[in-house]
Amino acid sequence: MHFVPKRVFFVRGTGYHISELGSFEQALRDAGIEKFNLVKVSSILPPNCLEIPKMDGLAQLKAGQIVHTVISKMSSNELNFFLCASIGVAIPKDKKAYGYLSEYRYSGADEESLGEIAEDLAAEMLASTLGVRLDTGTDYDKNKEMFKLNGKIIKTKNITETATVKKEGEWCTVLAAAVFIL
Repeated sequence: MHFVPKRVFFVRGTGYHISELGSFEQALRDAGIEKFNLVKVSSILPPNCLEIPKMDGLAQLKAGQIVHTVISKMSSNELNFFLCASIGVAIPKDKKAYGYLSEYRYSGADEESLGEIAEDLAAEMLASTLGVRLDTGTDYDKNKEMFKLNGKIIKTKNITETATVKKEGEWCTVLAAAVFIL
């Protein structure tokens, strides 16, 4: 039996708590995925995998269900520390081909820049499978918001969550995730 996801949706969340684990749980709640048994998988977006809205995806899952995710998470308890977690997505125009998801965590830049880095990473990984070296500066068409590689078109997007540790002694966790449905 092949377990190839047919649908995917994206979530993000932030949590604050006196413990790191508590802040992670709060971030999962904020994202809406706290009641599932999450299994972290690597970064392939299956062929013909349809992106659906978050609420539609959540409605198809049951509490306690084992759910495969690509998840990016960052935690800190350092006062005023800026956290970022992002999932970059590279989707080939050919729906029969697989795409890539990248997990990116960083501190110190703005949300838009970090999301773009995550997108570039996913596009670079996909390009490498095609035997093509990607130049994110020249291969990207800003007007059409896509990469063009040897006649192949790759669309990119990201979901990114950022937050700052607000209180002394309090943990903050940010997460972004791609959630698969079989």
